Amino acid sequence: MKPKYPGFGFDPEKHSHYFAVTFPLSTRNEETIRVVEHFEWNGEVPDDTKVSLDNRDLRILIKREQFKEVAEPVKAEFNRRLLSHGLPAGRWPARGGTALLSPSFGKELLLLLWAIEDTPLSDIQNAIHNWLGLSPEERWWLYTMTNAATGQAATGRNRGWRKAIRFALCENPISGPIIRKKAPVELSLFEDME
Repeated sequence: MKPKYPGFGFDPEKHSHYFAVTFPLSTRNEETIRVVEHFEWNGEVPDDTKVSLDNRDLRILIKREQFKEVAEPVKAEFNRRLLSHGLPAGRWPARGGTALLSPSFGKELLLLLWAIEDTPLSDIQNAIHNWLGLSPEERWWLYTMTNAATGQAATGRNRGWRKAIRFALCENPISGPIIRKKAPVELSLFEDME
């Protein structure tokens, strides 16, 4: 079964709130991927390539080389949860394009991207490991706290909660196997925690 829109878990019949991850056509590592939060669905995939740096809904600009480090583990985590709920698996665009994420998945992805935005590539595996060790609810809570104080792409970078998230996920390696916590039965996969 193929998802209705490219990305992970976004269904406009359930939510008008979503996140758009826009990939440039160029595959050079220094190119940036942008994540924009959208609060209304207008019926088509947005073109966020021209969103200004000071736009309040622009959450991050991240280098492709950093995103490539997290793309597969994030895809595996999201698809594991989608498939467990009988929903179609998602994917990142192969070259250029936009992936739409449900509010929950967008928040979780942003938490990880904020942690690695100013991090050497060598520390990204620590961040992934620590991010996977958090339950979705913990990721949502950390996203909410970080977004409230420093959620804008430019003005929030390397400050406050964003800096704290980087230290917590990148410089705090955990050892041993990842033990995934199960979400409470009554909690919906796509419940918006705001």
